[in-house]
Amino acid sequence: MKEKIEQLNKRVAEAEADIISFFRQIVAIPSMESDIEAVGKRIGEEMTKLGFDEVYVDKYGSIVGRIGDGPKTILFDSHIDTVGIGDPGQWEWDPFEGKVENGLLYARGALDEKNSTPGMVYGMAIARDLGLLDGYTAYYLGNIEEWCDGIGCQAFLEWENVKPDFVVIGEPTKMNVYRGHKGRVELEVVCKGKSAHAASNYMGDNAIYKMLPVIAGISQMEKDFVPDEFLGQGRITVSQISSVSPSVNAVPDECRIFIDRRVTFGETKESVIAAIEALIPEEYKDDFQVLELVYDEPSHTGAVFEYEKYFPAWALEPDHPFVLAGKDVMKTLWDRDIPAGKWDFSTNGNYWRGKAGIPSIGFGPGDEIYAHAVNEHVPLAEVVEATKFYALLPAILRKYL
Repeated sequence: MKEKIEQLNKRVAEAEADIISFFRQIVAIPSMESDIEAVGKRIGEEMTKLGFDEVYVDKYGSIVGRIGDGPKTILFDSHIDTVGIGDPGQWEWDPFEGKVENGLLYARGALDEKNSTPGMVYGMAIARDLGLLDGYTAYYLGNIEEWCDGIGCQAFLEWENVKPDFVVIGEPTKMNVYRGHKGRVELEVVCKGKSAHAASNYMGDNAIYKMLPVIAGISQMEKDFVPDEFLGQGRITVSQISSVSPSVNAVPDECRIFIDRRVTFGETKESVIAAIEALIPEEYKDDFQVLELVYDEPSHTGAVFEYEKYFPAWALEPDHPFVLAGKDVMKTLWDRDIPAGKWDFSTNGNYWRGKAGIPSIGFGPGDEIYAHAVNEHVPLAEVVEATKFYALLPAILRKYL
C-alpha cells in the first residue's frame, strides 16, 4: 500500500494542471435551472479522453461514466446544476469565469457542486491505472439536484437498472467524511375564501386573514421540536405566500403558503402534516387543504420523472464499515483522524440512503456555508487533493467488506 500511495501522489501531482483546467472549464459553463446538457457534454468529453469504459447521457439527462465490471459497484455522485446568480449587480467578477485569489476560486458552482467532479473523474481513472479499482464497477453520475434532491439518482437507478452497493456524495464537507443530515418535507397549505369588492369587503371572506393564525402557529412550532443527538433540531419555515383575487381592489378568495420543514429522526411526513393541520382553526377546517408536492418538471431531455417532495433524514452509524473506510483513507493520506460529520443542508443522500437504503458517505472540497452565496468559493488545492480520496477509497473499503 505504501508504494501505491507514492504512485497515487505522483499521478495526482502530474495531473494537477489538467484537473484545475478541467475544473475551471466546467465552472465556466452555466448550468442553472437544471439545464446540465452543455456541462454534461464537457464532462463526458473528459471521461472519454481518460479512457472510461462507457460514457453516456442517461434517459433523464445525467452524464454517466463507467470504469470496470467487478462484482461490487461504487458510485460517485455529484450534482452539476447550480442555483442562479441572483442580482448581477452584486457580483464584482464574472460569476462563471470567476476569479482566483489566495488559492481560492470564486465562482457560481465552484463549491456547490462542481467542486468534486474533477477529483471523482480523475480519481476513477487513476485508480484504474493503479489497480485500486480491482473487483469494482465504478460509476460517475453527474445529475440535477438543486430543485429536487435525489430525482436524478432514482431515475438512474430505476430507468438504467443500476443499483450501487456504495455511494460517495461530493457535496462540500471541508475534506472530512460526512455520514448524514436532516431530511425535508415540502408542503403547500391552501385556504379558500370569498371574493368581494374592497369597498364592500364585509361581503367577502378574506383568505389571507384566515391563513394568519396558521402562519403564526408555524412561527412558534420549533420550541416544541425535540432535537436528535447527532442530526440536531428540526426546522420549519414559511418561505412563500401568495393570494388570488380578481384585482388589487378585491378581497382575495385564495391564499397559499409554501412550507420548508427540515426533519430529524422521529419526525415523519405524516407527523409534520398532522401538526400543521392542528393549527387550522376548527371553524375553517373545510376551507383548508395541506398538499403534498410532487416534482414533475421535464429535464433537459424532455423526460419526466415524478418524484415526491419528501426527503427523509438519514445517517450511517459511526462504526459502519463505509464510514470507517472513509476515515481510514483520511488517516492514510493525511494522518487525519476526526469524527465523521454531517451536513446542515440536504443532499442526494436522502435518496441514496434515506429512501433506497444504500450505504452512503460524503466527501468534498470546501465549506458548505458558502454555498449559494455571492462569495461562493473553494480552495483549488482541496479540489486537487480530493482526487486522492476518491481514488484510494475503493481499495481501502475492500479491507472492511
